[in-house]
Amino acid sequence: MPESRPRVAAVISTLNEQEAIADVVAAISLDVVDRIIVVDSGSSDGTVARARAAGAGVISETRRGYGRACRVGAEAAADCEIVVFLDGDGSDCPEAILLLVAPLAEGRADFVIGSRARGTRERGSMNAHQLFAGYAIGAALALLYGVRYTDMGPMRAIRRDALLGLGMREMTYGWNLEMQMRAARAGLRIIEIPVAHRRRAGGVSKVSGNLAGTLKASWRILLTFARVALEARRSAQAVAPGRR
Repeated sequence: MPESRPRVAAVISTLNEQEAIADVVAAISLDVVDRIIVVDSGSSDGTVARARAAGAGVISETRRGYGRACRVGAEAAADCEIVVFLDGDGSDCPEAILLLVAPLAEGRADFVIGSRARGTRERGSMNAHQLFAGYAIGAALALLYGVRYTDMGPMRAIRRDALLGLGMREMTYGWNLEMQMRAARAGLRIIEIPVAHRRRAGGVSKVSGNLAGTLKASWRILLTFARVALEARRSAQAVAPGRR
């Protein structure tokens, strides 16, 4: 990265991740990241205390929602030019943050997404339906916007001003997909790079840990896809020549 680099914030959303959060925070290099912001959505265990003890700043957000936590963290990082998102369960590898940030810091990209599908995956870290969903949605977005993704994973980096300019609305599990769709539609310079993925360090996944969580997340993702795609279609129709 350039000697005079932009400031970087790492945003981690948590809900009952006490087994992993301290190690996640400790693994983030302070040579790359200037602020570590944990946005906690009402954990009932020791997540908040362990995050603070590990050196993170903690924001308590009483309103639940993965997307809401990510947005709150990004808004709080007003002194940073780049925002990196990763999960607090130990499945993402903080060592990859430099790979995500470098294209942004060097001015080669506006949005860099880490693809678990293209990276090295620990056995059991992802289900077959998660991999299929990433490729299927990616193919659909290639048809819509000409940008092909292979994953909707949480680990990503984006210029903060670009993110805040996307008009993000999704406050739950469709946040990642909405960001990818709006970034493609806005013409951001997008790079996808392989990242390693591990099994979560403890606890149960809110998405893939049970059938109800999987169905809820899948429904929100499908709703987000339909809403953003329809919004883009209506905008295109509104500006089409010859329309009255």
